[in-house]
Amino acid sequence: MPALTSSGQPRRQHKALGNAPWHVRRRLLTAPLSKELQRQFGVKRVPVRVGDTVLILRGDFKGTRGKVTRVDYKRVRIYVDSATNKKPSGEAVYYPIHPSKVVIVELDQSDKARMAAIERARKQREAALGGKVEVVTPSRVVNHDPPE
Repeated sequence: MPALTSSGQPRRQHKALGNAPWHVRRRLLTAPLSKELQRQFGVKRVPVRVGDTVLILRGDFKGTRGKVTRVDYKRVRIYVDSATNKKPSGEAVYYPIHPSKVVIVELDQSDKARMAAIERARKQREAALGGKVEVVTPSRVVNHDPPE
């Protein structure tokens, strides 16, 4: 991802993150895929979307699996249905979690445009690594080596 600012000062870094446009914030909302999904799709990280199933790796809800119910671009946080706190009135509220603290264990594959974007990213990664990306399909392993 390109740098948000050329300054190394923390205050300017913080300001650049706070004033980042939405298309840059989307890149900040990426989470790593599980090892199985990395082998299956040939990419390591994808932006988190509503409907993805994630495993929380850090914090009070560590080890909890659940579906993403909301993605907050302004705060750069996601909300998982199994990570809730109770208010004094008894109402359950979702706890905000940074996407770097989760791993995606199940992708929502209902969007064809998203799957096409993942395929493009796989091909781009394959070209950068010289064709050494191994993709596992449910029936067999397909090694995408370039013809010699």
